[in-house]
This record gives sequence, C-alpha cells and structure tokens, in this order.
Amino acid sequence: MSNLESVLKAAGNIVDHLRNSKIGAYVYPVVAPEFSNWRDEQAAWRNAAVLFDQTHHMVDLFIEGPDALKLIESLAINTMKNWQPNKAKQFVACSYSGHVIGDNILFYLAENSFVMVGRAPSVNWVQFHAQTGGFNVKTTYDDRSPSRPNGHPVNRKYYRFQIQGPKAKFVIDKLNGAPLPELKFFNMSEMNIKGRKVRTLRHGMAGEPGVEIWGPYAEREEIAAEILSVGKEFGIVPVGSRAYATNTLESGWVPSPLPAVYTDERMKKYREWAPANSYEAAGAIGGSFVSKNIEDYYLTPYEIGYGPFVKFDHDFIGREALEKMNGGKGGRRKVTLAWNGEDVAKIQNSMLQKGDHYKYIEMPLSNYANSNYDQLTANGKTVGVSLFSGYSYNERSFLSLATVDEDVAIGNEVVLHWGEPNGGSGKTTVERHKQTEIRATVSPVPYAVTARQNYAEGWRTGKK
Repeated sequence: MSNLESVLKAAGNIVDHLRNSKIGAYVYPVVAPEFSNWRDEQAAWRNAAVLFDQTHHMVDLFIEGPDALKLIESLAINTMKNWQPNKAKQFVACSYSGHVIGDNILFYLAENSFVMVGRAPSVNWVQFHAQTGGFNVKTTYDDRSPSRPNGHPVNRKYYRFQIQGPKAKFVIDKLNGAPLPELKFFNMSEMNIKGRKVRTLRHGMAGEPGVEIWGPYAEREEIAAEILSVGKEFGIVPVGSRAYATNTLESGWVPSPLPAVYTDERMKKYREWAPANSYEAAGAIGGSFVSKNIEDYYLTPYEIGYGPFVKFDHDFIGREALEKMNGGKGGRRKVTLAWNGEDVAKIQNSMLQKGDHYKYIEMPLSNYANSNYDQLTANGKTVGVSLFSGYSYNERSFLSLATVDEDVAIGNEVVLHWGEPNGGSGKTTVERHKQTEIRATVSPVPYAVTARQNYAEGWRTGKK
C-alpha cells in the first residue's frame, strides 16, 4: 500500500479501521515520565514554576520563500492582516467541508520565514499544498522524535522549552540578568541565557505568564541545566511526560480532534499524497461513541472553541462551508466536564475484584487513542462527546474537555459513557471490560480560574 487512500480502500469501513488500530498509546517521547512525581509536577505550575520540555513530541515545519505567507493564508481560517515578524498565531486549518484538520502554533520568524509547530495533521496539510500548489516556497520537515527510540540516538533541529507558573517571571528575569521587557501575548523577542541570545515567545500554557524558548538542539542539555539551577530558589520543577499532557485539562485546549481528511472527493489528492504510514492512516479512535460514518467524528471550529478565529477577510479552503454555518449558532460548544468522584471510585474499585471490571482509568492522563470520543447523554439523549480526559491534582478531580449541544447549560449534569461497547475493540490499549456511566458536571472552559483570567486575550479562548 503506497498511500492513505489505498489503506482506506483496503480497510473497508474507516471507523472500524481506526477503532481497531494496533498503533498503541499516543506517546510523549524521550522526556522522562516523571522527574519527581506527577502530582507535585502538576502542583508546581499552579504554585511555583515549571520547565516544560516540548522538544520531542511535535513536528516542526519550516516554510521559507516569497509565497510563504500566501500559502499560509490560503489554508488558515485566521486573518493574516497586520501580522508581522516576531509575532505568533494559533493556526487552524479546515477541510473543504469546514471541518477541522488540525491546528499548530505558527511563528513569524522573519520576512518570508515561518515555522509551524504542532501535531502532524495540520503540518502535513500545509506540506502537501507547499509541494503541489505551485507556491514559490521551500519547506523543511523536522519530524517528531520516535515514540520508542529503542536505544537509537534522537536528534532534532531545535530544543523547545517553556518556563511557566506564577514564579516564572522571577526565573526568567534572573536568567536574563535584568528584567525582561513585558511583551504582549504571542509576541516574540530575545533573552540572555548563559551568555547566549535565545529567542522567546510570550506564552501562558499553564495559566500564568511565561515564555517559550528555542535554540540549537546541541545546546539543549546545557540550557535546561542553567534554567533549573537559576530557578531553584523559586521552586522550579522539571515536568515529565506524564504530567505535561494534562495541563490542557485546566487550560482548555483540545489537542487531537480527528483530522477531517478521510472523505470528500476534493480531499482525494491529499489522501493519495499522504503515505501509508502517516498519522492519518495509522491513528486510532477510542471511546464509547460509535458510528459507522467517519464524518460523525469530524468537528467544526465552532464546536471546539475556534469560532473567534474564523475571519472571512481572505479566501481559504473551507471558507464557503464555514460561511453557511452562521457562526456555529445552534450547534455545539466547548466545555469542561468535572467527573463525579464516587463514579470514578466505583470504576477503579472494580479493578480490585475478581470477574468483570470497568475500563481502567489511567492517571493522570486517561486517553487511550490519538482521538478520543466518549458519548455524552442527558435524559437518554446524546448531547455531545467528551474529547480529552485526565486527572488534575490541582483541582482534585478528573476532568475532560468536551463539546455539547447549545442548550446544555453550565451546571447541568450529563452522563459520560465510559469504556467501549461489546467489551472493547481490537486496540492494544484496551483490555476486555464492561461499559459503565460517569456523571459529570458541565463547567467553564478554561476550568482553572487562573487560566480564565490570564487567557482573556489568549490562544486557548480564541479571544485574540
């Protein structure tokens, strides 16, 4: 099989193919699972400062050339007006039908020079158009590190770190040797670290002001050691891969919607371009929501909080379809779900008894596929899907990010159907189990109060 299209044709039903994928768990590679323990690491981004190592789990796509911005604008739901070097955006790409393919962070490095950083689907979509769309651009694809290096050397073009938390500013200023000038959200600058000029992005991933920094991969260990040494007096903690992925539960970003590329004749050229081992071909769907129609898993920008990004001041793929959606009115919207502790305890307790048990809830991250879709009901009617779940030590609660019908109000209770029907699927991440229900309270997004306040003009809320 040479490409995604041939894989799908051979598979028959696309949902069955993805639900029974043998790819295994989605891994955040290379970075140690824990440096202390994931509870203290979660607490540190709320109470002190943390060092996130983002070097390995994202794809970097470098785009250079006279048509670089033209290429980007033709694919982005976002406006590019008045955008300039040393600023970043959350780039969101849609299919012709107006459904999300993916998103990433797009850095405007210099004139005609950009880098996209994120999960593979949105980057692959841009790479396809760069290669086939007649644009005068050059791209360099620096793939994420292998999920299982098996002892082989790992190398990236750049390291990528974040310094976050309420005491991050003290760490940053001490590293710099002087107070770092205050930047607006998603603006870029430079700072000093151990005699080197390091590029910075004003960010706030953990709900507090902080920075993202990057530089040559060969300097990674030296820079990390300096940050931890200087930050020791402020209680900085390195965060391992187990806790890292859970910060989004508090801050409200849905990391992995299923890319809407599997149907539509207009998408066929892309499917023929994408290799047979691509993310889209090998990925997995998990959860209790099951439909034979893959399009029932597609999500619009409005359903997962990207509505404010949609701007019809330029032509882009998906524009016509999005214009017909009337701003998402009457559809679903993004919320946080706070799971009922007694129901969670019942599920975990079943693991301590002989016989049937419920699907194990992993801590702190309880996803077991690339794209997770758990059915939500109220009064016996399907009202949405839960998309990303895990445990927050800071909130002492299991949380999930979800999209629900417009008439489901904050404070309402919904039922989350946990586990897969008929005892499970063919995925290697799923043991045989009995399906059950978890009550969940519909809550604001972002869930953390600090995140709601500090992301008032941030990328997670879309109010940029």
